[in-house]
Formats: sequence, structure tokens, C-alpha cells
Amino acid sequence: MREALRIQLLGPVRLLAGETPVPIGGPAVRGLLALLALDADRIVALDDLIDALWGHDPPATARTIVHGNVSLLRRVMRSFDPPNQALIETVAPGYRLIIDPDRIDLFRARKLLAEADEAPLRERTELLAEAYRLWRGPELSDVPASLRAPELAELRLAVHGARVDAELALGRHAELIVELSTMVRENPRAERTVGQLMRALYYSGRRAEALEVYRTMARRVSDTFGIDPGAEVRELHERILNDNLPPMSGAEPGTEVDVTRVVPRQLPPAGPLAGRDAELAWLNGLPDGAVAVVTGAAGVGKTALVVSWAHRVATRFPDGVLFASLSGSAEVLTQFLLGLGVPAADLPEQASERVALYRSLIAGRRVLVLLDDAGSAEQVRDLLPPGGASLALVTSRARLDGLVVSNAARVRRLDPLAREDSVRLIAELAGGEAAEHHERLARLCGDLPLALRIVGARLAAGPQWTIEEFVARLESERTRLAALDVDDAGVRAALDVSYRGLPDEVAGTFRALGVVSLETSGPHLVAALENVTLAESRRRLRVLTAHHLLFEQGQDVFTQHDLIRLYQREVAGPAEEVVARAVRYYQAAADRARRKLLRIVDPVDFLDVPVEAPALGCYDDALAWFAAEWPNIVAVCAAAQEAGRHEDVWRLVRVAHTYRVVRPLWGEWARLIRIGMESALACGDDQARYWMLISRCAFALTFEVGDGGLADAEQALEFARRLGDPRLTLSAQIHRGCALTLSGRFDEAIECLQAVIAETERSGEEELLGQALNNCAEAEKQAGKYVEAVEHQLASLEIDQRLGDDSYAVVSLNNLAELYLFLGDLNTAASYSRAAIELAENRGFLLQEAVARTTLSRISRERGDFEGARVQLRLSLELRKRVSPLRSPAIEDELAALRP
Repeated sequence: MREALRIQLLGPVRLLAGETPVPIGGPAVRGLLALLALDADRIVALDDLIDALWGHDPPATARTIVHGNVSLLRRVMRSFDPPNQALIETVAPGYRLIIDPDRIDLFRARKLLAEADEAPLRERTELLAEAYRLWRGPELSDVPASLRAPELAELRLAVHGARVDAELALGRHAELIVELSTMVRENPRAERTVGQLMRALYYSGRRAEALEVYRTMARRVSDTFGIDPGAEVRELHERILNDNLPPMSGAEPGTEVDVTRVVPRQLPPAGPLAGRDAELAWLNGLPDGAVAVVTGAAGVGKTALVVSWAHRVATRFPDGVLFASLSGSAEVLTQFLLGLGVPAADLPEQASERVALYRSLIAGRRVLVLLDDAGSAEQVRDLLPPGGASLALVTSRARLDGLVVSNAARVRRLDPLAREDSVRLIAELAGGEAAEHHERLARLCGDLPLALRIVGARLAAGPQWTIEEFVARLESERTRLAALDVDDAGVRAALDVSYRGLPDEVAGTFRALGVVSLETSGPHLVAALENVTLAESRRRLRVLTAHHLLFEQGQDVFTQHDLIRLYQREVAGPAEEVVARAVRYYQAAADRARRKLLRIVDPVDFLDVPVEAPALGCYDDALAWFAAEWPNIVAVCAAAQEAGRHEDVWRLVRVAHTYRVVRPLWGEWARLIRIGMESALACGDDQARYWMLISRCAFALTFEVGDGGLADAEQALEFARRLGDPRLTLSAQIHRGCALTLSGRFDEAIECLQAVIAETERSGEEELLGQALNNCAEAEKQAGKYVEAVEHQLASLEIDQRLGDDSYAVVSLNNLAELYLFLGDLNTAASYSRAAIELAENRGFLLQEAVARTTLSRISRERGDFEGARVQLRLSLELRKRVSPLRSPAIEDELAALRP
């Protein structure tokens, strides 16, 4: 997944991908992560980790548990793209976490606090507010009770105290009273917070309340400890008592309101606002004189946010609030001038003269100017207030980069709501109506505020259909947008405005992407679909991103909101040529990628197809490409199948099959094979049916389903003989031999595979020879012929390593570990087992790692290390669950038998 990897310590300990928590296990794993992150880039001794996690009473297997949890964390961290965002190194006498310190909230908070010390007052306030927002609850939550880091709480108090001091110095007294009052109630003896509350109350004209706060605190300190408050808060009390507290330096100057002047208050009513705490804090931190842009997709709630915020802070702007929905600069200027008290008869005729009059009237005044739904930077420039006392806030579906360049505008992108906030918004609008459906409705709306408001309003008014019918209409992708239509103000109408504002060629790209409706898109794909250069493709994607019809979630990786995707399908262009180009691109790109992963034994070849595919330098690059593009590959297969391009489909399925051999995942692989088999049958081609039977057999063998697809292997062998292709015959025989082994027919399997070994040695088919040797060794191992099996397995490993084929080498290593275990050579068995685990970990072979850990468990059991055996079996079961829904009863029974 292509997300920034972060670690949260200031709250529940979490590993995060962007803003999404990543499952890593229970308190022990989270505690380990926290300890490594607290000392990031420094070695943490294993003994220190054990002491911190278990105190003075660690279990006998503490070291084994830590080793296993480190392996788990490494595996999780390696699953992210780009790789190596976080690494755990083994360095004597323990481990070291390598990560950019800015990816850990603790280090980020310390950095912001240090920067604030040297910053001017207003910037200091912003830095400290950003630092304080990093806390998401009590520090180091959900870790073992023995793990403590009191310095984190001290840091929180330091950040909060410094932030409040800066806010007070800016004169924001009234805004702080509620926050400080709550903190003083929770900890009435915190003298610094008590003093801050006293200052906030005093400077807000509430002197008596400030004195009462001191009296309450002094009484509690005296009753509890028999002492007086500290000297600093006593001096503050004395000065407030004598009413001689001086003005705070740096406070925002007051503005005398001229009552003869018209003070416009043009804000529309504010509706309910759920969530948006971070965005409100960002708005609160905007300095005087700023130009700010709140941007985001149609319906994401830009207007609701800025209007709600403006109502909350209107008193900060004593000279008025101007608001306009931008339909044309001249008309808005007229509205603003009239609102500022200019008689209609005195309005200048020339637009330039109106701009000059507008600027003259608000120069030096403290005005909030809200410009809603701007289409371009040019549209708002004449409406921006001059001088440093006012603030201009613009909303737009576009990014308005021009304002950033010309006016140093600050930009905040608005995303859909968090799920709990979506549910709360529906509840506020609908009351208790259909409360049991609110979570489901929020999901179907994609957490888009406009859609949520429509749903809430319809529930409140009582829809013309039952709630079940309403939910059903939203569940169906065919009727969802229609269910969210409200006259001309629904989701579809909002998206129409964004779409109609696109340049023609960019609108064409938007329609082309709607044909295939992929989860992500990128410049290489668009270049292939539109037959344009990479540079032009990238430009079009950037324009769609600027209009928030796409979002760039990583470098050159673009995605979109589900409702936008449904709208895109409605406006999609002709499908035939777009589907043909999409499937051709993925055939070529996937074929290049799979050849970095595994030896290729089928004749499907797209290397000569003239498409510009991403450059993939190594195994890891190819693996990352497949992981990112997998949903698109499946979607293109389905689209091509629907378009009747069955020959293309089975070939693309066969190319993609290689990735699933390396990264077996039950559901995804099964779906791919089902699509491929349907197309193979539809096109009636014997070669197509052969290769889909081989793919289905490989799936059954990998997950040890039934007889391992023996019937498929034997049917494939019939097709190979009919086609008269010796190489196809050999491949089918190898699969048949594997299936015979899984069926318990070991002698037949050995006979079949020895014949293949003899034939491939004569023909020099080294790739097939390596497979035959490996599978013959497996059959011999199951038959108890360990010496013969070792000889064949060593020969197979030699071929695997010579060809650089790690996915086969890890199987050979584990099989050798099992063979030496059966032969009683535990040291050699353990050596091969650890080599298999290390290779599987490094390459991310989850299923093979699970198999290798099972073997290591059995070796540990033979050595009398029962707890070590238990740890390995638990890890094996966890890995198996990640790749397949099937239970592993034999492994579960082994674990049960090992329980103390």
C-alpha cells in the first residue's frame, strides 16, 4: 500500500498508514514498537526491552517472544510501499528502529516546541497549536502496565502551557476560558494552569471570577498539604486584587468601532457541523492579513465549514463580515459596496473604480471576507482586502495555485468526514429515525457531507419509500446517485459543475477512465488509453486533481471518491477501444513485471507490445507494482470479459497468475482463475483451457485443497497431448505428480516425476527440471525415502539458486529442513529452517514462512524447547490466516498438544 508510515506514541500506540491504523497485534507488540520508537535510531538492548515489557517477572520464553514480535513488526513494515520507510535492525545487544523522526509524533512534538522558542509570537502560536494537536489521548495507551515514560506527560504539559501563554500574549483571552476552566477542574492544584485561567478571566473583564479561581485553589492546597500557593501565583493574585495587572505585551490591538459606519454581517445561517476539529484549529490559527483557501471536491462541506467557523469568530472582526457566493466579480463588488453602506446612487460605473472604492473603504479596517465557490484565482483577486488587519477566506473546487503564487495564500484541502463524524451528522439531522442504519448509510455516502445531509434530511422528512427501500437504492451502484438527487442541488448536480469546468481534452480523459473504472490510475495507463505522451498524461491527471475529481494519494498514483467514480461511469465515453487499450497495457506491463519474479514456463509473451510501462529494476519493484495494480488488473479482466474479449482475458489472467504464485491469497487468486476459466471456455481454445486448468491445479496444490486438482492436471495432460506440444506435456505431468502426492499415491507420483526428470535432463529444460526434482523429493519424503529425497532436493536447490528463483528456493530449503529432521540431524535441520524463514521474511512469502515456522516448531519440540515450539506454531497459524480462510486443524492440534 502506498501510504506514509507513521508511529503514534502520544495517545494509543499505533502504527499508521497515513491516518489509517495498521493492525499489529496485542499490547506486547505495541509495547515493543513504543520502546523502539522512544529511542528511534538508537540501539535498545534486548534485556532492557524485556525489563520494560515484563518488569521483574519475565516469562522464561521472553526472549523468544520478543524475537517473534520483532519478526511480526518487520513483516508488517515491509508490506508498505514505498519500502524501507521503517526498518528494525538487529544490532548487538538488541535492536534499533530506523525511521525518519518526523514520522514519530513524539519527535515531531519536540521539534515543534524547539522551533516555537525562536519564532515570532504569531508563528509560535501556530507551531505550538500544531504540536498540541499531536496528542490523541493519554500517552502510551494500550501497552503493558510495566511500560512507563513520564517524560511524555511532562512534554504535553510543557507544550500546552507554552501554547496558552502564546495565545494569551496575542490577546485571545475569552477563547481560552472554557478550555482552561475544564483543566483547572480536573487538576485544581496545577498552578501554571490556574494562573493562565486567572489572566484569561481578568483580561476578559471577569476580575471577580479570576479572584475566586485563586481562592478555590489556595483553599485546596492549604487543606491538602498545609502550605500556601507558590510565589508566582500569589503575586498574580495580588496584582489582580489591586487591579494593576499591566497590558500583555504583543496583545492584538483593539479596534475602536465607529458607530456611524455600517458594519456588514452577511453570513448565511450555519447548519450542523460534525468533526472538522483539525480544520477549525487551522482556521483559528490563521494570522491577520492572511489569504486562505479551503479546497476540496464537490459536496465535501467547504461552505458549511467556513460559515460555521465564521459565526464562531465573528466578534474578532468588529468591522464586519462580508460573504458572497461567486457568480461574477462585478456583481459581488456591488453587493459588498452596498453592504459597506455605499448608497446605490453613489456606486461608480467603471469596474476599476468600484475596486478602488472597495479597497479604500476596508483599508485599515478589521473585516472577514468570505468568498465561496471561486472558480479561479483571477475571480477573487479584486475582492481581497488590502492591509494586514483583515482576513480573506476562499472556498473552491480547484486548488487556486495562482493565489499561492501571487498572494502567498495558505491552502487546506478538505477530505470526507471520519466515519464517526458522518454518523453523528446524520443523527443530528435525522434525530433517532432509522438509527440502526446510520453507520451503513454513512458508508454508502462515502462520508461525503453533501450526501450525508441529503440522507439525513430525507430520513427526517420521512422518505416516500420505506427505509429498507431507501437503503437498497443506495446499495445499488446503478441507483445510488439518483437516490442522492435533490432538485438541482444533489450530488450529481454538484459534480456536473466540476466536470463542465474541465478543458475538453481533460474531460475526454475523465470519460475514458470512467469506462474501465479502476481503483487507481497513473500516467502510464492514461498515456496508453489516450495515446499521448507521459508528460501530457501526467498534466491531464494533475488538472483532474486540481479540480478534485482525482486525488493523488502517492507519487503518480491517483484515486477518487466512490460517488465521483459512479458519476464518471455515467459520463463515460465509448468503451470498445478504451477496453482494448487498457487490456493491452496491462498484458504488456504485467508480463514485464512477472519476469522479475519467477521462472516463466508458459509461452504467453507480450514483451514486444509497444506500450510505455513503468521501469522495474528488480524483484521488489515488480512485487510492489503488482501489489499496487492488482485491483486494476482484476477490474480490467472483468471489463474485457464483459466486452467479449475472451482471448485477451485468459492471457492476462495467465500473466497475472505468476504474482499469485509468489503471493498466494485465497480470495484474490480464486477470483482471477474463475474469470480466466470462464473466458477460456468461451473462446473454445485448447491452449487457453490447458493453461487455465494448470492455473487452477496450482491453486489447489498451494492451498492443499482436496486431491490437489488431480482431475484438472489429468485433463490438462489430455489437452497437451492433443496439441502435440512436449513442453506442455511435461508441465502437466509435473502438476499431475504433485496432485498424486497430495492424494497419498506416493509411488505413482514418484514414477511420474522421475520420468519427467529423465526427459528434462535429456532436453535441457532446466526450469522444468528444477520443478520436477523438487516435487519428486516431496513425494519421496512423504513415502519415507529420505536419502533419495535429500539428493533430489539438493539438486533442485542448486537450480533454484542458479536461476535466482527465491520463491522455489524457499520451498527447497524448508523441505531439506524437514528431511534432516526426519533423519535425526537436528542441527542441520535447524540451519535449513532458519534460512527458509529468513528468505521468506525478506521476500514476504507469507505462506512459505508459515510452513517453515511449522518445521522449526517441530525441530524445537524434538530439542525439548516446548515454549519455543508453541511460539512458532502461533506465528504459523497467524500467517496462514492472512492468506487463506481455510482452517489449519492439523497445526491447531499440534499447538493444543503442546500447551503447558
